Amino acid sequence: MPQRRARPTSKNGWTDRIAGTGRIGRAARKSGWRRTPAPPPAPRPEPPPSATDAPLSEPSDAGSVVQAALYRDGVRVSAPDTLADTFRELREQPSGMAWIGLARPTERELLSLAAEFDLHPLAVEDAMEAHQRPKLERYGDTLFVVLSAARYLDTPEEVDFGELHVFVGPDFVITVRHGAAPDLSAVRQRMEESPELLNLGPEAVLYAILDAVVDGYAPVVAGVQTDIDEIETEVFRGDPAVSRRIYELSREMVEFQRATRPLVGMLHSLMAGFAKYGTDEELQRYLRDVADHVTHTSEQVDSFRQALADILTVNATLVTQQQNAEMRALAEAGFEQNEEIKKISSWAAILFAPTLVGTIYGMNFHRMPELGWRFGYPFAIGLMGVVCVSLYLIFKRRDWL
Repeated sequence: MPQRRARPTSKNGWTDRIAGTGRIGRAARKSGWRRTPAPPPAPRPEPPPSATDAPLSEPSDAGSVVQAALYRDGVRVSAPDTLADTFRELREQPSGMAWIGLARPTERELLSLAAEFDLHPLAVEDAMEAHQRPKLERYGDTLFVVLSAARYLDTPEEVDFGELHVFVGPDFVITVRHGAAPDLSAVRQRMEESPELLNLGPEAVLYAILDAVVDGYAPVVAGVQTDIDEIETEVFRGDPAVSRRIYELSREMVEFQRATRPLVGMLHSLMAGFAKYGTDEELQRYLRDVADHVTHTSEQVDSFRQALADILTVNATLVTQQQNAEMRALAEAGFEQNEEIKKISSWAAILFAPTLVGTIYGMNFHRMPELGWRFGYPFAIGLMGVVCVSLYLIFKRRDWL
């Protein structure tokens, strides 16, 4: 296992100030801050070759892609091909800083980094397993930050979340990305275009990453707002598929809330260390700006959840009203059908009476009563008439006819 190399101790006390620095925004590019040069440390012993010698630009067996660069005075001085080369060159440049980026790294790569930079086992375990909630932990002189980035996908109209783990030490920054967001290459490019910012050291990189993650929430908020407007229109149009869309978007807002709400507390805990660690006033303003953006985003997410809950209630009410109207229409149709059946049944009964009498007299038996009676035929016809009229009056009284 590689030996732990000595850490340079900065004159400006960066190790104590890492929890109190601020946001690196666009305006900070004009800043002329410089970190006080560190005294040269004792020579570092050369460790045995590392087990991680895979090229940084090529995927490993697990599909990870590694990018690394060494910086001195805010300028990139080299881009090693392997982690072993990165470790070696960083030892040869005591005043330099290593910025190592990994995407879905292998366990071997993380263990190699842990051995080289003395990373805490709990933090390494979190980085391996992922699926962590946003948090900020300090292990000695190393800060471990978990962030949840988000991006809005236009075609499927959904929010995609990614997890980012950041290790920040006195002379290194290690990012472990699980997911497509955020785009750290843009952060690296922006920092390299501002050497005066990059010269501030690992703390500047950390807050540039925080800035990128928080700024990435803005398109998501805009996309969700558009979705909610569309859903409101669909609700009043009576779209039957809108309930499913409301539920899916509500579930995304729950996850979005889990990403933004802990970040508010994390930034406020950093802000609480301003006085203790003597944080530069300009950096304090940048951190407050990030905290304001996160707070505003968190409030918007809360309002989205409440709006979706209200829309779901309105949709349920409209669906219930529609169902009641359909049931009322079915009841009215059934009532009308029942009235028609009554009329048909009444006329069938009226016509059945003379048919019954006529059928009896149509049997043609010689010994049948009234066959020889002079008034037999008129009596039969009269009987049919009396029965039919009686039935008609009865049905009419009952409103069947």
